[in-house]
Amino acid sequence: MEPLIHQTEEDSPRRLSRQALWFFMHTALAIGTWFALMLIGYALNPPWFAEGVIPQSAILAVSLCVPLLVGFIINRFRQDDMAPLVWLMGLIWALMICLWILDMPTGPGECFQCDATEKLSRTFFSWPSPSGLIDNDGPFLCTWPAAALIGYAIGAWLSLRSLPTRND
Repeated sequence: MEPLIHQTEEDSPRRLSRQALWFFMHTALAIGTWFALMLIGYALNPPWFAEGVIPQSAILAVSLCVPLLVGFIINRFRQDDMAPLVWLMGLIWALMICLWILDMPTGPGECFQCDATEKLSRTFFSWPSPSGLIDNDGPFLCTWPAAALIGYAIGAWLSLRSLPTRND
């Protein structure tokens, strides 16, 4: 006699590996979209801003909105329950960079006598002024990629939410 195995139990390793693959594919699409934005921004170097400097808040908004649109469009054509979960990768990435920043020593010109909150806000948002830590690349290394992952996840979630539900 053969043991009775449910179809779901038999396919669970295959399903789990497919979910992991698509999770990392959606993560790569979100980061790839953000990276393409950065390349376009640096290649064009828009002259319409004074001194050719784009405000960090504008870059943050674009880093959030364009991946949101890409996530919406991609998940509209290929519905996937893993796409809205890529925000977790953005959160994990941001937390890893936060730990790295908090472990850094401070000194003159590098957030001298900053507490933890000030160290993070000055590094990631340059508010009220840049911290000097990690060569003032906090937004590029953490804030904007995390925003892209969160934006992609929101777009994918909105796409799934706007689809008609099936009553099976």
